[in-house]
Amino acid sequence: MKVIVNVSLKAGVLDSQGKAVHHALDSLHFEGVSDVRVGKQIIFKLDTQDEVKARKDVTQMCEDLLANTVIEDYEIELIK
Repeated sequence: MKVIVNVSLKAGVLDSQGKAVHHALDSLHFEGVSDVRVGKQIIFKLDTQDEVKARKDVTQMCEDLLANTVIEDYEIELIK
């Protein structure tokens, strides 16, 4: 099973990387860009077909390692 975990800063947490990207896009004269947020995507394969177990395991991975849950949110996508 393919697993995609998207990690992003929680709303209200200052995203200095997002601000830098937004400034660079402005400097390059791209118009209409606002509220830039930068996150990370983690993709891996998991050796199971049990979606319930996979979601439980990946949630634990996120809580223990993949996301800093104090300042970050995460979303899990499972693809068979």
